[in-house]
Amino acid sequence: MGKKTYFVSDSHLGVPDKASSLMREKLLVQWLDKVQSDAAAIYLLGDIFDFWFEYSTAVPKGFARLLGKIAEVSDRGIPVYFFTGNHDMWAFDYFEKELGVRVYHKPTDIEIGGKVFHIGHGDGLGPGDRGYKLLKAIFGCRLCQRMFAFLHPSLGIRLAVVLSKRSRAANEKQQDEFLDKDREWLVQYCKKYVEKRPVDYFIFGHRHLPIFTEIIPGVFYVNTGDWVNDFSYAVFDGKELKLAYFKQGYPVKEH
Repeated sequence: MGKKTYFVSDSHLGVPDKASSLMREKLLVQWLDKVQSDAAAIYLLGDIFDFWFEYSTAVPKGFARLLGKIAEVSDRGIPVYFFTGNHDMWAFDYFEKELGVRVYHKPTDIEIGGKVFHIGHGDGLGPGDRGYKLLKAIFGCRLCQRMFAFLHPSLGIRLAVVLSKRSRAANEKQQDEFLDKDREWLVQYCKKYVEKRPVDYFIFGHRHLPIFTEIIPGVFYVNTGDWVNDFSYAVFDGKELKLAYFKQGYPVKEH
């Protein structure tokens, strides 16, 4: 059996409540357990956690099942890559040191099977959304991160969870349908980017919609969707990239 490359994002573990988050976490672990049998690599494209901040001596409570499974997959020699999202951008070196996972903070071009993939979470790209881009620049500032780290974890994490919920509520209003290509900001980003560098596939999360569309002949934009409603992911078998869906432990549909 040929090896495959898998992409998944936006499980937002930790919300809206403990029970539903645990259900999604167990399902994601089940998915990882299944795909590791033929995986060449696994890409986690951000917002896996609804909030994540690494203090020097503490990380957010919970997610033991998922973190343990990621460590197991990595220990088997399967590369796992983590692209930070807008909800878990404060991932620093914990994943690399404890789980063997390489962390990316910006979209990156990676060649897989002779194809060029431009991979990232997708937040803050393209035109518009200046308010968020300013906020991201502040959150990405090392000085601001150090200042936040002075807060006790009990206070800092509680405050961040409240802000994360507000951000998610604001974004949900804009993520319920695919706009036409002229208005989809990630499509606009892809079209501008491919003018400068050759890319076969742009693959992002963040949008919370499974999307597979050809933006210009031979160049495709794929969004992995989420693990809140659709339980979708992307898989590349070395020749073709597809969207697939995983519910109740079984892949039920491909596109």
